[in-house]
Amino acid sequence: MRITQSFVLVAGGTGGHMVPAHALGQELIARGHGVTLITDKRGTRFPGLFEGVDVQVMRAGRVGSGPLGWLRALGDIVAGRRMAGRLYKRVKPAAVIGFGGYPALPALLAATARDIPSAIHEQNAVLGRTNRLLAPRVEAIATAYDIVQRIRPRWQGKVELVGNPVRAEVLDLRMRPAPRLEPGGPFRVLVTGGSQGATILSTVVPDGLAALPEPLRAHLSVVHQARPEDADQARARYAAHGIAAEVHTYLADMPERLAVSHLVIARAGASTIAELTAAGRPAILVPLPSAMDDHQTFNAREMAESGGARMIAQADFTPASLAAAIADMAATADTLAEAAAFARAAGRPDAVERLADLVERLGRTTDLDPLPAVPIPVRKEALA
Repeated sequence: MRITQSFVLVAGGTGGHMVPAHALGQELIARGHGVTLITDKRGTRFPGLFEGVDVQVMRAGRVGSGPLGWLRALGDIVAGRRMAGRLYKRVKPAAVIGFGGYPALPALLAATARDIPSAIHEQNAVLGRTNRLLAPRVEAIATAYDIVQRIRPRWQGKVELVGNPVRAEVLDLRMRPAPRLEPGGPFRVLVTGGSQGATILSTVVPDGLAALPEPLRAHLSVVHQARPEDADQARARYAAHGIAAEVHTYLADMPERLAVSHLVIARAGASTIAELTAAGRPAILVPLPSAMDDHQTFNAREMAESGGARMIAQADFTPASLAAAIADMAATADTLAEAAAFARAAGRPDAVERLADLVERLGRTTDLDPLPAVPIPVRKEALA
């Protein structure tokens, strides 16, 4: 396959940044382009992401506390900018795309200083801190939501709504109808607090499910992803209530678990919302109150207003409030199916294609020598 253009993607090492960057990378490779990833050490720890891609590890300019912390962060940013500049001389990117996180700042600053076309993608419904610093400098701001807080009026001309790309395995679920809740059949509930779990879900959900009306409670089948330190306590709570539950600290088969679930109870991270709406699965969302700028509350609103989810603030998240929300959503097979349909309608399944189209428009044509067919051999070089 002839590589027509080369693109650099930059993502901090969290699932919310890495997953959409990976989805874009796969789409660009499928279109015949070369892809290089810049991330931090955390970004190399996600199994199955960016396999066969040139991965560069950069020192992240994480801002610490006090003057010394600020000085260290500034040193990392300056060093990272120089490192990125050396990389760009080698790979000659047509464009650089940032997905947020600490590595994005020095990498995008290096791109804009060299007049390399650049863009940022914001996964949340609030423009993140790094993206706010970069917004005045880049050519395009791709968003996952129609309304994004903290975007200044003078930046509006750069904004393009594309959605939040998800993994292909999750997008495939869109073609599989949401399971229907059958009388006397299992009521499958998936509980997830994101890649790190959520203690409050392990504390409240078992008791909330135990408080359900007997017709629902009697047929519960629960899969719960918990923090390692909370897993044993969650298992004990489910066992005490006589609820059939699998408790795991990590779900390698999350797409398949999502496929068979009637209802999901989750945090409101950007990737979680994107996957729920792509697959068309109804949810009860509990936004993380400590998230920067309360962005998870803003993330949840669109899906909740569509009818595909119920949002419960963490301060109001009790066994009683959870049981009431579940009983209302699952009152009949039709009410749950309707919520699933609303969730699906809120999705943007063409997000990765739209983002790739934007990136290609930004990129300048390059005349590279033919390279071997993808996958490209892996080379994980530390830029530090």
